[in-house]
Amino acid sequence: MENEGKASKSEIAMRRCAKAALLLCRLKSLHKTTHEETQKRTIYELKIQLLKERSKNNKIKLCALFELFVRLLLLLSVWTFFFLIFVKAFGVCDWDRYSTYY
Repeated sequence: MENEGKASKSEIAMRRCAKAALLLCRLKSLHKTTHEETQKRTIYELKIQLLKERSKNNKIKLCALFELFVRLLLLLSVWTFFFLIFVKAFGVCDWDRYSTYY
């Protein structure tokens, strides 16, 4: 009887250990999936952030190109202005000869 009591106690202990091992295994796999989901979420957020940065860089490039165009236009206008002043001051061209109003 005593032998049967020890056997049943050891059997109960083995079952408890098996249940504990099974629960630990499930908990570990749950932790892995949670960790994987966290990594996937982090990767997704980083991709979104990367797309926002690319969009921002494209806008900056577009603004820089527009600024360059405006500066070139301004420079051309200033050169034309000074060229006309130079021509009128030194009389390089005779404007009356080309005038249609006599």
